[in-house]
Amino acid sequence: MIRIVALLILVIPGVFAAYGIKLMRDMAFGITNAPFTTSLLWLQFLIGLILFLAGLAFIAGFIFYRDRKKNKVQARFRVDNNEK
Repeated sequence: MIRIVALLILVIPGVFAAYGIKLMRDMAFGITNAPFTTSLLWLQFLIGLILFLAGLAFIAGFIFYRDRKKNKVQARFRVDNNEK
């Protein structure tokens, strides 16, 4: 059950990142989406970039935190027992 919850925690930011890529791609081809107008294509790209970077950062942080707990990272990122 815990693995399913962890998967859902990773899928939601992944969907945001995928939607951000879609917004940026649509801006490159001049396609506007519902809340944006033709004159605000730059805003559509900016929102897409923010969604993509936020989703990517969340997933990367989740994986880094998990690997850090299992001491599967470089020595400079390892947790000392005194810091816990």
